[in-house]
This record gives sequence, C-alpha cells and structure tokens, in this order.
Amino acid sequence: MDIVYIRELEIETTIGIYDWEREVKQVVSLDLEMAADVRVAAITDDIKDTLDYKSVAKRLIEFIGQSEFELVEAMAEQVAHIVREEFKVPWLRLRLSKPGAVRGARDVGVIIERGCANELAKAEER
Repeated sequence: MDIVYIRELEIETTIGIYDWEREVKQVVSLDLEMAADVRVAAITDDIKDTLDYKSVAKRLIEFIGQSEFELVEAMAEQVAHIVREEFKVPWLRLRLSKPGAVRGARDVGVIIERGCANELAKAEER
C-alpha cells in the first residue's frame, strides 16, 4: 500500500459547544494519510494517474470552512466520508485537532481510521 498524505492543513471554521465558540472562527488542523496505488503515476508522471492531494485539500478547505460542527468527532467523520466517497480512497487515517482548545496543551482532537484490509486488496486489484 502506498500513502498520499497532507500534513498540518489549517482551516478556519466554526466549531465548539460553548456560546463563544459559535461566535468566532477557530483553526482546526488536519493530518491525512490516504491509501493510493501510485505505481502508474510513477511510470506516466501524470497527475491523472494518482490521487490529487491538491484537489482533496481544496475540497476539505471548502467543506470545513463552511461547516458549523460542535464536535471534532462529527467533523472528522464527515471529512472521512467525503475523502472516501468523492476521491475513492479505500483507507485513510485522519488526525483532526483544535490547537489551543485546552489550556496547557498544544492541541486536542481525534485520530480516526476508516476502511479495512479487504477494501485495500480490492483497490489494488483495480
């Protein structure tokens, strides 16, 4: 399995459960690892033969920037759904954090994985 990744993608959004969090934009940070077979792209040197991380990032910036989630868990699940469905990614690992959300901590958040070995095997057969 090959992995295409995006690190520390920072996006301003409305997120949180407290009244003040609903009134100001906060930054969330994403680290995203996505399963992809990059062998064809390595041969052709053509973007159409790989997972276009710029397109993924643009889609997530648009979605998260317009969203108003209360919980990072809900945001993470929707992000995973978008990436898997719209970009046909069989497996991903997403770290979504809110920098500065807890005093004394650099950031807090969740790490989720979606997909499984069976889906990876199917993707590699294609």
